[in-house]
Amino acid sequence: MNQQPVETISAGTLERYGWNDYWESCTASAAAGGGTDLEPARVVAQFTNRYRIMTAAGEYAAEVSGKFQFQAASRSEFPAVGDWVAVQTLPGEQRAVIHGVLPRRSAMIRRAAGSVPEEQVIGTNIDTLFIVNALNGDFNVRKIERYLVAAWESGATPVVLLTKADLCTDTARRVAEVEASAPGVPVHAVSAVTGEGRESLSPYLLQGRTIAVTGSSGVGKSTLLNWLAGGDLQRVQDIREDDARGRHTTTHRELFPLPGGVIMMDTPGMRELQLWESDDGWQEAFSDIEEIAAGCRFRDCRHAAEQGCAVKEALRSGALDARRYESYKKTGRELAHQMRKEQSVSKRQQKSADKRIEARASYVKHKPDMD
Repeated sequence: MNQQPVETISAGTLERYGWNDYWESCTASAAAGGGTDLEPARVVAQFTNRYRIMTAAGEYAAEVSGKFQFQAASRSEFPAVGDWVAVQTLPGEQRAVIHGVLPRRSAMIRRAAGSVPEEQVIGTNIDTLFIVNALNGDFNVRKIERYLVAAWESGATPVVLLTKADLCTDTARRVAEVEASAPGVPVHAVSAVTGEGRESLSPYLLQGRTIAVTGSSGVGKSTLLNWLAGGDLQRVQDIREDDARGRHTTTHRELFPLPGGVIMMDTPGMRELQLWESDDGWQEAFSDIEEIAAGCRFRDCRHAAEQGCAVKEALRSGALDARRYESYKKTGRELAHQMRKEQSVSKRQQKSADKRIEARASYVKHKPDMD
């Protein structure tokens, strides 16, 4: 990842976007290496390869430098919303050039669309991840499990919010169902219409903390953001009542500082979250099953025909829900398949790079002497 020395400056307006002693120490450490002085900024919005950043002097449009583009080894090394970056502002213009990205404390990643396995960074330096699912026809525990896998892998702390509680007649049962599939994760039912659950979110809405809101289209992410902000920050569109599907209200990722000092990150709705290298997150999201499996007689138990299998016994007794176990296996197979594809692509890319190096070396060795 490109890292450049950054000038240590007064926090100024950056405090509204999460600037604190930790990031100050990061810039001071980078500056100790010498080199060109740059100033810190936070990426507050991303539009393909263009960015909006917040500096101590205010907001600028920004692009990465040519050197950054050349040195970046992968798409994930480019700036993402939430990143703290080293920038150079252009005199007399509201534009800046991004020269480096400070080390990330957390990063939510998914598999990018397309046939070639590639990671896409959804957001970085997130403290808490609000996983939003609506208490209507879109309610889906299995979908929440997938988001939990990505959340635990990211390094952020997950919290499940069940929105549109005013439309649900059995909220307590739904909350209990999610709690059973999200061990150790807080679950809150909320309603922007009635105000239900607003007080339960107060412990997360702390000054200087960054909270990302993620979930499928139509679950009420933008409505939730407007509700917490006490005003219209994001445009809201209606969902189709026949299938509870929503249209994409948010078309890009963006940071919003809210009253009280918390910073919220809204993200576009995703029809399906494609996971990326989430083995640790998978084990954490299904920690209850991992704990049961630890009681199997054999350490390499596949939970099939082995004697003394604690997982099979839990399924027989009802202590482990069969649907949750099937989700655990399905997600594990998906991650294993993803890893094999990544390894295959990596080998092909390395082989292609080796051939180019060999061809170049052969040309240099045998090129005619022009003297």
